[in-house]
Amino acid sequence: MERELFVVIFGDPFAVMNTIGLIAFAFVGSSKAIREEFDLLGITIVGLAMAFAGGATRDLLVTRIPLALQSPIEVGLGLLGVALAIALSVILTAPETHPLTLVADAIGLAAFTTTGAIVASEAGVSALGIVAIGTINAVGGGAFADILLDRSPFILFEDFYASCAVLGGSVYWIVATFEIAGGMAAVACAVVTVVTRFVAITYDVTLPTLQALRRVGN
Repeated sequence: MERELFVVIFGDPFAVMNTIGLIAFAFVGSSKAIREEFDLLGITIVGLAMAFAGGATRDLLVTRIPLALQSPIEVGLGLLGVALAIALSVILTAPETHPLTLVADAIGLAAFTTTGAIVASEAGVSALGIVAIGTINAVGGGAFADILLDRSPFILFEDFYASCAVLGGSVYWIVATFEIAGGMAAVACAVVTVVTRFVAITYDVTLPTLQALRRVGN
Protein backbone atom coordinates (compact mmCIF):
# COMPACT_ATOMS: atom_id res chain seq x y z
CA MET A 1 0.00 0.00 0.00
CA GLU A 2 2.82 2.40 0.88
CA ARG A 3 4.59 1.60 -2.39
CA GLU A 4 1.36 2.20 -4.34
CA LEU A 5 0.90 5.56 -2.61
CA PHE A 6 4.47 6.55 -3.49
CA VAL A 7 3.97 5.59 -7.14
CA VAL A 8 0.67 7.49 -7.36
CA ILE A 9 2.18 10.68 -5.97
CA PHE A 10 5.74 10.68 -7.33
CA GLY A 11 5.91 8.02 -10.03
CA ASP A 12 5.58 9.99 -13.28
CA PRO A 13 4.29 13.29 -14.74
CA PHE A 14 0.75 11.96 -14.97
CA ALA A 15 0.72 10.82 -11.33
CA VAL A 16 2.12 14.12 -10.08
CA MET A 17 -0.31 16.26 -12.08
CA ASN A 18 -3.24 13.99 -11.25
CA THR A 19 -2.50 14.23 -7.52
CA ILE A 20 -2.28 18.02 -7.66
CA GLY A 21 -5.44 18.30 -9.74
CA LEU A 22 -7.52 16.03 -7.53
CA ILE A 23 -6.67 17.87 -4.32
CA ALA A 24 -6.95 21.34 -5.87
CA PHE A 25 -10.29 20.79 -7.62
CA ALA A 26 -11.86 18.96 -4.68
CA PHE A 27 -10.84 21.95 -2.58
CA VAL A 28 -12.34 24.45 -5.03
CA GLY A 29 -15.57 22.50 -5.55
CA SER A 30 -16.09 22.11 -1.82
CA SER A 31 -15.48 25.83 -1.30
CA LYS A 32 -18.25 26.59 -3.79
CA ALA A 33 -20.64 24.26 -1.97
CA ILE A 34 -19.74 25.84 1.38
CA ARG A 35 -20.65 29.25 -0.01
CA GLU A 36 -24.05 27.88 -1.01
CA GLU A 37 -24.52 26.55 2.55
CA PHE A 38 -24.64 22.87 1.56
CA ASP A 39 -24.47 20.31 4.34
CA LEU A 40 -21.39 18.15 4.86
CA LEU A 41 -22.59 15.45 2.47
CA GLY A 42 -23.40 18.03 -0.19
CA ILE A 43 -20.00 19.67 0.25
CA THR A 44 -18.31 16.30 -0.19
CA ILE A 45 -20.35 15.37 -3.26
CA VAL A 46 -19.71 18.67 -5.04
CA GLY A 47 -16.01 18.56 -4.17
CA LEU A 48 -15.56 15.02 -5.44
CA ALA A 49 -17.66 15.74 -8.52
CA MET A 50 -15.38 18.61 -9.46
CA ALA A 51 -12.34 16.45 -8.82
CA PHE A 52 -13.48 13.37 -10.74
CA ALA A 53 -16.10 14.24 -13.38
CA GLY A 54 -13.62 15.62 -15.91
CA GLY A 55 -11.22 12.69 -15.51
CA ALA A 56 -14.03 10.14 -15.71
CA THR A 57 -15.21 11.71 -18.98
CA ARG A 58 -11.63 11.63 -20.26
CA ASP A 59 -11.28 7.94 -19.44
CA LEU A 60 -14.59 7.06 -21.08
CA LEU A 61 -13.50 8.87 -24.24
CA VAL A 62 -10.39 6.70 -24.46
CA THR A 63 -12.39 3.57 -23.50
CA ARG A 64 -10.88 2.75 -20.15
CA ILE A 65 -12.28 2.36 -16.64
CA PRO A 66 -12.16 5.70 -14.77
CA LEU A 67 -9.24 5.82 -12.35
CA ALA A 68 -11.55 6.85 -9.52
CA LEU A 69 -13.10 3.37 -9.73
CA GLN A 70 -9.74 1.60 -9.72
CA SER A 71 -7.83 3.05 -6.79
CA PRO A 72 -8.99 4.07 -3.30
CA ILE A 73 -6.05 6.43 -3.16
CA GLU A 74 -7.68 8.56 -5.87
CA VAL A 75 -10.76 9.02 -3.69
CA GLY A 76 -8.57 9.64 -0.66
CA LEU A 77 -6.82 12.51 -2.43
CA GLY A 78 -10.19 14.02 -3.32
CA LEU A 79 -11.35 13.73 0.29
CA LEU A 80 -8.17 15.48 1.38
CA GLY A 81 -9.12 18.44 -0.80
CA VAL A 82 -12.62 18.44 0.74
CA ALA A 83 -11.15 18.41 4.24
CA LEU A 84 -8.84 21.32 3.42
CA ALA A 85 -11.80 23.37 2.18
CA ILE A 86 -13.81 22.67 5.32
CA ALA A 87 -10.83 23.57 7.51
CA LEU A 88 -10.27 26.84 5.63
CA SER A 89 -13.95 27.76 5.92
CA VAL A 90 -13.56 27.79 9.69
CA ILE A 91 -10.93 30.50 9.36
CA LEU A 92 -12.34 32.53 6.45
CA THR A 93 -15.83 33.89 5.85
CA ALA A 94 -15.61 33.69 2.04
CA PRO A 95 -13.25 30.83 1.11
CA GLU A 96 -14.44 30.66 -2.52
CA THR A 97 -13.11 34.13 -3.34
CA HIS A 98 -9.94 33.89 -1.26
CA PRO A 99 -6.69 34.15 -3.26
CA LEU A 100 -5.70 30.68 -2.06
CA THR A 101 -8.79 29.23 -3.74
CA LEU A 102 -8.13 31.12 -6.97
CA VAL A 103 -4.54 29.85 -6.99
CA ALA A 104 -5.70 26.28 -6.30
CA ASP A 105 -8.19 26.53 -9.15
CA ALA A 106 -5.53 27.74 -11.58
CA ILE A 107 -3.14 24.99 -10.50
CA GLY A 108 -5.89 22.37 -10.78
CA LEU A 109 -6.76 23.63 -14.25
CA ALA A 110 -3.14 23.30 -15.37
CA ALA A 111 -2.71 19.88 -13.77
CA PHE A 112 -5.84 18.39 -15.30
CA THR A 113 -5.16 19.89 -18.73
CA THR A 114 -1.82 18.12 -18.60
CA THR A 115 -3.17 14.76 -17.42
CA GLY A 116 -5.84 14.87 -20.11
CA ALA A 117 -3.26 15.62 -22.79
CA ILE A 118 -1.01 12.81 -21.56
CA VAL A 119 -3.81 10.24 -21.61
CA ALA A 120 -4.99 11.40 -25.03
CA SER A 121 -1.47 11.26 -26.43
CA GLU A 122 -0.93 7.73 -25.10
CA ALA A 123 -4.27 6.71 -26.64
CA GLY A 124 -2.97 7.79 -30.04
CA VAL A 125 -5.67 10.34 -30.85
CA SER A 126 -5.21 13.27 -33.24
CA ALA A 127 -3.95 16.74 -32.35
CA LEU A 128 -7.53 17.93 -32.02
CA GLY A 129 -8.25 14.97 -29.75
CA ILE A 130 -5.34 15.86 -27.46
CA VAL A 131 -6.53 19.45 -27.11
CA ALA A 132 -10.17 18.46 -26.71
CA ILE A 133 -9.58 15.74 -24.12
CA GLY A 134 -7.14 17.93 -22.20
CA THR A 135 -9.73 20.70 -22.07
CA ILE A 136 -12.57 18.35 -21.10
CA ASN A 137 -10.44 16.88 -18.34
CA ALA A 138 -9.69 20.39 -17.09
CA VAL A 139 -13.14 22.01 -17.17
CA GLY A 140 -15.57 19.08 -17.10
CA GLY A 141 -15.52 18.73 -13.32
CA GLY A 142 -16.14 22.43 -12.76
CA ALA A 143 -19.04 22.42 -15.19
CA PHE A 144 -20.62 19.41 -13.47
CA ALA A 145 -20.13 21.01 -10.06
CA ASP A 146 -21.89 24.17 -11.25
CA ILE A 147 -24.87 22.07 -12.39
CA LEU A 148 -25.05 20.51 -8.91
CA LEU A 149 -24.98 24.05 -7.52
CA ASP A 150 -27.97 24.92 -9.75
CA ARG A 151 -26.22 27.51 -11.88
CA SER A 152 -25.02 27.73 -15.47
CA PRO A 153 -21.43 26.48 -15.89
CA PHE A 154 -19.20 29.52 -15.57
CA ILE A 155 -16.95 28.33 -18.42
CA LEU A 156 -19.77 29.35 -20.79
CA PHE A 157 -19.52 32.98 -19.76
CA GLU A 158 -16.90 35.66 -20.30
CA ASP A 159 -14.19 34.33 -18.03
CA PHE A 160 -10.91 33.36 -19.78
CA TYR A 161 -10.77 29.88 -18.32
CA ALA A 162 -11.35 27.03 -20.76
CA SER A 163 -9.28 28.96 -23.28
CA CYS A 164 -6.26 28.52 -20.99
CA ALA A 165 -6.72 24.75 -21.20
CA VAL A 166 -7.01 24.94 -24.99
CA LEU A 167 -3.73 26.84 -25.16
CA GLY A 168 -2.02 24.43 -22.77
CA GLY A 169 -3.22 21.37 -24.70
CA SER A 170 -2.03 22.91 -27.96
CA VAL A 171 1.42 23.54 -26.50
CA TYR A 172 1.55 19.95 -25.26
CA TRP A 173 0.90 18.64 -28.77
CA ILE A 174 3.49 20.98 -30.33
CA VAL A 175 6.25 20.06 -27.87
CA ALA A 176 5.41 16.34 -28.00
CA THR A 177 5.42 16.41 -31.81
CA PHE A 178 9.01 17.65 -31.87
CA GLU A 179 9.96 14.92 -29.38
CA ILE A 180 11.77 17.27 -27.04
CA ALA A 181 13.26 15.63 -23.90
CA GLY A 182 10.87 13.38 -22.00
CA GLY A 183 8.44 15.16 -19.72
CA MET A 184 8.93 18.55 -21.36
CA ALA A 185 5.54 18.44 -23.08
CA ALA A 186 3.82 17.99 -19.72
CA VAL A 187 5.84 20.78 -18.11
CA ALA A 188 5.19 23.16 -20.99
CA CYS A 189 1.47 22.41 -20.94
CA ALA A 190 1.19 23.02 -17.20
CA VAL A 191 3.22 26.22 -17.30
CA VAL A 192 1.33 27.75 -20.21
CA THR A 193 -2.05 26.89 -18.71
CA VAL A 194 -1.33 28.22 -15.23
CA VAL A 195 0.47 31.35 -16.44
CA THR A 196 -2.30 32.35 -18.84
CA ARG A 197 -4.86 31.75 -16.09
CA PHE A 198 -2.93 33.92 -13.64
CA VAL A 199 -2.65 36.65 -16.27
CA ALA A 200 -6.40 36.46 -16.89
CA ILE A 201 -7.11 36.78 -13.16
CA THR A 202 -4.60 39.58 -12.60
CA TYR A 203 -5.66 41.73 -15.55
CA ASP A 204 -9.32 40.66 -15.66
CA VAL A 205 -8.98 39.21 -19.17
CA THR A 206 -12.27 37.96 -20.59
CA LEU A 207 -13.65 36.77 -23.89
CA PRO A 208 -16.13 39.24 -25.40
CA THR A 209 -19.83 38.44 -25.61
CA LEU A 210 -21.79 38.93 -28.84
CA GLN A 211 -23.63 41.82 -27.19
CA ALA A 212 -20.36 43.56 -26.35
CA LEU A 213 -19.13 43.18 -29.92
CA ARG A 214 -22.37 44.67 -31.21
CA ARG A 215 -21.99 47.67 -28.92
CA VAL A 216 -18.47 48.21 -30.21
CA GLY A 217 -19.69 47.95 -33.79
CA ASN A 218 -22.38 50.55 -33.15
